[in-house]
Amino acid sequence: MQRRLTISDVARQAGVSVATVSKVINERYGVSAETASRVQAVIAELGYESSLVARSLRSHQKNVIGILVADFEPFSTELLKGAAHAIRGSGYEIVAYSASGAAEELVGWERRYLSRLSGTLIDGAVLVTPTVVDARYGTPVVAVDPHTGRSGMPTVDSDNLKGAMLATEHLLGLGHRRIGFLGGRLDLESARLREEGYRNALVAAGVEIDPQLIRVGGYRPESAEQPARELLALDDPPTAIFAANDLSAIRTMQVAQDLGLRVPEDLSVIGFDNVPESALAVPQLTTVAQPIQEMGYQAVRMLIDLVEGRSPGQTHVSLPTELVERQSCAPVRTRES
Repeated sequence: MQRRLTISDVARQAGVSVATVSKVINERYGVSAETASRVQAVIAELGYESSLVARSLRSHQKNVIGILVADFEPFSTELLKGAAHAIRGSGYEIVAYSASGAAEELVGWERRYLSRLSGTLIDGAVLVTPTVVDARYGTPVVAVDPHTGRSGMPTVDSDNLKGAMLATEHLLGLGHRRIGFLGGRLDLESARLREEGYRNALVAAGVEIDPQLIRVGGYRPESAEQPARELLALDDPPTAIFAANDLSAIRTMQVAQDLGLRVPEDLSVIGFDNVPESALAVPQLTTVAQPIQEMGYQAVRMLIDLVEGRSPGQTHVSLPTELVERQSCAPVRTRES
């Protein structure tokens, strides 16, 4: 393996002292413009990067924002795009850190990993769907879509209740009355609100809620497959299914097709999130869009305000959701047609 470059390598190549290279890296006085230019050229030529840890030991300000996620999946990936946009021109860098596992199996993950990073690497953190929001982390923190909803911690989320109502109302408007619901994880406030929105829309339309049509999909394709099969195996199966996230909806369409059903002719399917995979599905998935990239952007801007000692304009930001119509929903067909 190639040896890691050090500041001594830069100094040797540039013909200056280590102290001079350090002054150039940290933009300190005492180095002529000509020498600084030569050192910077060597740094670029060698591809040298100073250690974040070393820099943090010399300064209380690291200019690094941490994004902590349970796992890298479509939702967190989209959120990171918004976070990257938020730091442009801000002077900050981003470190993305994954707990590498299903969040429901890692309760308290963010508290453990934040304690490792906050002392040396980062000035503050955005926690994505954290399981613990009432802890004192010792560093500025903003939570995106926390498990238990809003708390004293600054948070960013979307209007899950209204979004779920939009999805269910869309299916009702197409004439569907047997509408299945494939819910998210039971420990998430967003999942609870999406089920509440589904129920509210049915009640408002005068449609009786059938408990047989409600299943827990868990927000993951592998955990959604069996509940989807159970719904479609009912004696009086649904003519439409609202899945509480896009990945579950896409797996539901695959299950339906495995069973010989056509989407949307025999079964309409609608999702929630509008991750890129929804537009790539066959057929393209009708879904409710939550502005995931904007959520990441807002969370990072709020965090930078906190890190720099400013009071953010809002401590709780809830962004609107909207229906995105594609190809996976159609008017209900009678059983005979």
